[in-house]
Amino acid sequence: MTELRKRGGGGDPSTAENISDKETDGEDRLGLTGEPDGEADGDSKADTPEIPTSVDNTPQCLNKALEGLSSRWRNWWIRGILSFTMISGFFLIIYLGPVMLIIVVMTVQIKCFQEIITIGYRVYHSYDLPWFRTLSWYFLICVNYFFYGETVADYFGVLVQKEEPLQFLVRYHRFISFTLYLAGFCMFVLSLVKKHYRLQFYMFAWTHVTLLIVVTQSHLVIQNLFEGMIWFIVPISIVICNDIMAYLFGFFFGRTPLIKLSPKKTWEGFIGGFLSTVVFGFIFAYLLAQYQYFVCPVEYDSETNRFAVECQPSELFVMQEYRLPAALQNVLRWKTVKMYPFQIHSVALSTFASLIGPFGGFFASGFKRAFKIKDFANTIPGHGGIMDRFDCQYLMATFVHVYIASFIRGPNPSKVLQQVLVLQPEQQLSIFNTLRSHLQDKGILPPPRPEAQ
Repeated sequence: MTELRKRGGGGDPSTAENISDKETDGEDRLGLTGEPDGEADGDSKADTPEIPTSVDNTPQCLNKALEGLSSRWRNWWIRGILSFTMISGFFLIIYLGPVMLIIVVMTVQIKCFQEIITIGYRVYHSYDLPWFRTLSWYFLICVNYFFYGETVADYFGVLVQKEEPLQFLVRYHRFISFTLYLAGFCMFVLSLVKKHYRLQFYMFAWTHVTLLIVVTQSHLVIQNLFEGMIWFIVPISIVICNDIMAYLFGFFFGRTPLIKLSPKKTWEGFIGGFLSTVVFGFIFAYLLAQYQYFVCPVEYDSETNRFAVECQPSELFVMQEYRLPAALQNVLRWKTVKMYPFQIHSVALSTFASLIGPFGGFFASGFKRAFKIKDFANTIPGHGGIMDRFDCQYLMATFVHVYIASFIRGPNPSKVLQQVLVLQPEQQLSIFNTLRSHLQDKGILPPPRPEAQ
């Protein structure tokens, strides 16, 4: 294990010191280091990549303006300025509409995938083994084709009916997707090299886990967006708020360490971030719930060839009056309070973002410690890579998708109609007659008139 410590690469020196001998001994027992079998020579050095030292890519103008400050305050100002810039850019993207948001999600997905795969490639490339990077990007294309093909079939049924090539692709979409994946699978098998099998299967698993974490969850982000931009904007915003407020509370008041994986995280920051995020989420939900642009589902209008965000808001976004519990009535001197039902849901979202969401960051911290790196990349000065900023967002996106499916979403008439329009005329007529009989039995439609004699 001495060699592994020497090859620890870049990143924070304290990171290497925090990895105990007990942990490294455990790796020995699991066979992650040198082994006596015939493949040991090829695979024994694969566990810890030689990651280059992180480069400070802070703009020179900021370096000159902050050169008189201590490293602690210099980092504080860099993070603050870059955070404000990114938040401003986020609101600009929201203003540009759903299409731009989808493009940004796709861009972030590709960049996060590239950052994680690059770490693996630095191990794999050192042995000059074929096709790893090519196959990684090929599998990314295959998975995106599968997921977004499903989205096209679900949300753009009217458009599909107008285009003959799209009808063919949608009808055989899953078969085409499976065929593409099989081609990549066969290419991987053909690329196997003697004495490096274990390393190659290790990197094959690396690629697939990365696809699971990045592509699957970014697809859920877009699914949430189609439910209404408020389901996209509020979760992202409360994660950003929690990250900022936890950092500020920890910076100024932090004394008690929270978790060993992230020594700079404190209980003071964790609790302060939780309280601030719940309040922010409640207020922010109130502001957005007033506008159709944010609350209406995003649907494709085939007549105008653009996305439409116009609708009659659902009950979630209609002001309701709630009676307060007796204990709160005595404290607040109010018996009732008016608010949007979505504000109640925002409390659940904020609670998850504050209490469970940070574990996405802890998971990323553990991953970086395993490979002795400080950040996934140097894309954003003071913040690391794109993946460093989205480690909690992906976990949050999955929760929001499950939350909507479990507590919010009901049958979608527009999707049912799209599926009916795809059927043959005889099938459509059969559904029409069945539905008419059902409504007549319930008394919603008048009974059929007796036939004239």
